[in-house]
Amino acid sequence: MNKIYYLASCDTCRKIIKSLPENHNLAFHDIKQNPITTEELEEMRRLSGSYEALFSKKAQLYKSMNLKNQSLTEDDFKKYILEHYTFLSRPVFIINDKIYIGNSQQNMHQVHLALAHV
Repeated sequence: MNKIYYLASCDTCRKIIKSLPENHNLAFHDIKQNPITTEELEEMRRLSGSYEALFSKKAQLYKSMNLKNQSLTEDDFKKYILEHYTFLSRPVFIINDKIYIGNSQQNMHQVHLALAHV
């Protein structure tokens, strides 16, 4: 199943969702209302190659908890993502067993190409 993990209260996520083709056929998962499970996160890690790739270093908590001055391990990244939704880079798309993480222009271009072939 093709899926988007997003935050409904995030303006960037809302803008991206509005830009998706109408026939995208994605399942929507609001990570604040419905926190991601360990199994979902492990699947994302399998597709991305690491928990760090899924971790948002732009999160306000990252700075306020002084995590930027610590040496975080993969277990740490996993723990923080499961503890608080803000640590997951957003949005995360899983389309045809490929993962697309974040909102960069290049990434969103790849998402639109992938959705065109669903």
